Amino acid sequence: MSSSREVTGIEAHVAGATGRVVLRDPRDSGHGQVVERYVIAKDQGRPRYMDLRGGRYLAPGRPAPPGFTRRIIEDAAAVTDEELDALLAYEWRSRFTAAWLIGVDRRARFRARLGELLLASEVCFAGAAYCFALARFGTRADAEVLVAYLDRYLPRTDLRYDQPEALGALLRLDAGLGTSYAGRFVPPGGLWDTWVGALPSLRDDPGFTPEAVRRRTDLRCDFADGWTRP
Repeated sequence: MSSSREVTGIEAHVAGATGRVVLRDPRDSGHGQVVERYVIAKDQGRPRYMDLRGGRYLAPGRPAPPGFTRRIIEDAAAVTDEELDALLAYEWRSRFTAAWLIGVDRRARFRARLGELLLASEVCFAGAAYCFALARFGTRADAEVLVAYLDRYLPRTDLRYDQPEALGALLRLDAGLGTSYAGRFVPPGGLWDTWVGALPSLRDDPGFTPEAVRRRTDLRCDFADGWTRP
């Protein structure tokens, strides 16, 4: 029997939330080993979620060790949908890793669930992995999820969530699909410029141009494309 529990304060902070959040511990749904196997397993001497989030494997001249990619491919193929559901109901590290495995294996049946989680933005960091997975799925349906997110969160200039990752993923999808979903967000003085400009330290940061956020998505997706099954 699985059960959900609302947490606040320090528990919510550890989970990656700024307020109240409802979590379901995988152990309560009969998946007691999923965090150890998929999230904190050490592929390069550090927990997997740290390596995936840090992206050291994307640095020029630092190719990922073969064992790192092999184990991710194997786990992305081996993890069951039930295990992924259990991880997506837990804290940010589990959600982040689950979304990466979903994206690597292109399990598009999780599109709706990832879209719900992205729009809810309950915990930190995980949204970047949801965007990665949606970019990997590569369809108009995924672009529409990202548009819904940007429609909701780009006007919120007080929130620094996953807007760059969402725009980067949408720009990549536009390039692959021949669409222009991102076009209304990026004209000079538009929603993207307004969101970036609301924080003085970002106004002249070249890392927040549309081209730069697209490039970061491309690096991750091209990396995955290089060693996952077609």
